Amino acid sequence: MSHTKSPRLTLIMLALGASSLAMAQREPSPDARAAATEAQMSDAERLQLLVGHIPLPIPELPPLRPGWKVSSGRVPGIARLGIPDLAETDASLGIINPFGLRKGDVATALPSGLAMASSFNPELAHAMGVMLGVEARSKGFNVLLGGGANLSRDYYGGRNFEYLGEDPLLAGTLAGASIRGTQSQRVIATLKHFSLNAQETLRDWSDARITEAAHRESDLLAFQLAIERGQPGSVMCAYNRVNGPYACGSEHLLTQVLKKDWGYPGWVMSDWGAVHGVEDFNAGLDQQSGAVLDKQIWFDAPLKAELAAGRVSRARLSDAVRRILRSMYAVGADAPLAEAEIDYPAHAKLAREAATQGMVLLKNEGGTLPLADLPRRVLLVGGQAHIGVLSGFGSSQVTPVNGVAATIPVSAPSGFAARSRQTYFASSPLKALAAALPQSRFSYDSGYFPEAAAALAARADLVIVFATQWQTEGMDATSLSLPQGQDALIAGIARANPNTVVVLETGNPVKMPWLGQVKAVLQAWYPGQEGGPVIADVLSGRVNPSGRLPISFPADESQAARPLPPGLGEPDGTALAIDYHEGSDVGYRGLAARGQTPLFAFGHGLSYTRFEHAGLRLQREGQRLLARFSVRNLGPRAGADVPQLYLVEAAGARRLRLAAFQRVELQPGEQRELSLELDPRLLADWSERGWRLRAGSYRFALGSSANTLGAPAELAVAERTIKP
Repeated sequence: MSHTKSPRLTLIMLALGASSLAMAQREPSPDARAAATEAQMSDAERLQLLVGHIPLPIPELPPLRPGWKVSSGRVPGIARLGIPDLAETDASLGIINPFGLRKGDVATALPSGLAMASSFNPELAHAMGVMLGVEARSKGFNVLLGGGANLSRDYYGGRNFEYLGEDPLLAGTLAGASIRGTQSQRVIATLKHFSLNAQETLRDWSDARITEAAHRESDLLAFQLAIERGQPGSVMCAYNRVNGPYACGSEHLLTQVLKKDWGYPGWVMSDWGAVHGVEDFNAGLDQQSGAVLDKQIWFDAPLKAELAAGRVSRARLSDAVRRILRSMYAVGADAPLAEAEIDYPAHAKLAREAATQGMVLLKNEGGTLPLADLPRRVLLVGGQAHIGVLSGFGSSQVTPVNGVAATIPVSAPSGFAARSRQTYFASSPLKALAAALPQSRFSYDSGYFPEAAAALAARADLVIVFATQWQTEGMDATSLSLPQGQDALIAGIARANPNTVVVLETGNPVKMPWLGQVKAVLQAWYPGQEGGPVIADVLSGRVNPSGRLPISFPADESQAARPLPPGLGEPDGTALAIDYHEGSDVGYRGLAARGQTPLFAFGHGLSYTRFEHAGLRLQREGQRLLARFSVRNLGPRAGADVPQLYLVEAAGARRLRLAAFQRVELQPGEQRELSLELDPRLLADWSERGWRLRAGSYRFALGSSANTLGAPAELAVAERTIKP
């Protein structure tokens, strides 16, 4: 799938020096190098590579070893063989500084994963991956513990903000592009969490139940596409069980699917504290990461005993070690690490571009936005908009370059969430709007007393309400409503002043009972360290919004596959079976199958200009399936469109699947012809022999969202089976 290059993004990439950041020349065969190195190792050295440590100076953990940098993980290398330490850092949305323990260490804080997915732009994802790789290596790390390709099956998922939405093609494409970018900097990328880590509630004790076909056509397809496009050096297995076995001890997932069916050559690391026994090694787990968090360090003495007893073969031990070495050599991560200066201003430009492309204009009644007719008195309400923008918490929490404006401790019962806090990046929308619109007078009210805020709103020319929904690893949302009475606050302000605009900083979709009362709604997600200025850019019209929703916004709980997290309120240790009865009909697919119309559809997003799609035609060139059409900018200003092609019928069966997409930037009046290649697996059904493409007529429709489609076009397809 080709993508047009943004001029802004081209300039940013040049500023990053991307053209000169080519990976060092690879050896002819990483596999041969890995085999030769492994043959020289003792068993003690082999086992040393299979156990990960946690270099954090906190009482619950062993003392920090001399020379080890505070970080998420470390695997000691073997100096005599030129094998470096694996120095690991969490980095889904930027290089993290765990609990701020590296004094004074900051990093570029990118927007959330859902914001990145809203760009529908693999080129941007690749650029962000490059940036993460540059900052990781410059800080002394050669393994990036990110990012994620888990599908957002439920609207309450605590880590949905880290992931890339509800569609396997979108998630897999963007994750693969980001991985390629990171690994171009000789930093190993880790794809996680394999698989079905769809909720945080009882994540260590839940069992995800799903049929093999449904799993292959949804979450596994997202991972498969990401691996094909990105070739990550490592895959991280999840905490939860999948159809019985724990994910990190599932022979079916790790050996059959990942290593045999997909031919994956890298290594499988566990999530921190996700190993349940030495038998996981034979199931396909290659490395016990954060081993001190498990009940026992299984992959040292116990594994050695299993090897001596013949219950683990020497071939399996060699295979695990060689996979780790192979990834080091293939990526170039064995190159010496040396800390270097980071061009934070250049990276800030990329963070700003990412936030710009990720913001989604959901509603714009009567052309309220952009704010062309400058209002004299503008009131901002709520969301701490006077000081900054919200971020999500967990192992993706970044300490931003421009600082933290405020933190609010949040009580949680156990696990990661017990340390949680709401963090606001010092990127004030109020200050940015005042700078962008100097002719207007801006004021701020917290909204703490809704009646007082409404009284102020009645005297303003325009009111902008900032509504927030905080999410974190270790804890799910428990409602689709905005928390802490914000829905009532918005409704009260809208009654007091009909010229009300809402800006949402959320980690998930939310209900909007006040939608009919407000003029415009901007979904800003967690916009990262540059979020304040970008919000001002979009509202003022300095930039034209181009984001599209990567996840459906339901009208209410009746449209959710599960309205509440299963197991909510149950104590830790409670066994929980979660039936993913929707199968592969995740998100918009399930809504279509049930005949439900969401509040805002997958792929929806407004612009300050208008686009036209025309001339859809489908062609076969050998085994290749192609869609061709034109896109034209009909409006008065430059903008970016994201035409989306959906499969709507397959050999007589009704379907709704995203089959292709492309982001394209157009000047006023400009028209461009596009050609997209279709992955036949998106047209097929999974069978025991692989992907079965049935003979018959396949119908496709082009549109601007899953619910806004044009007239269909047909293509005759012959029967074929595609290998797993």
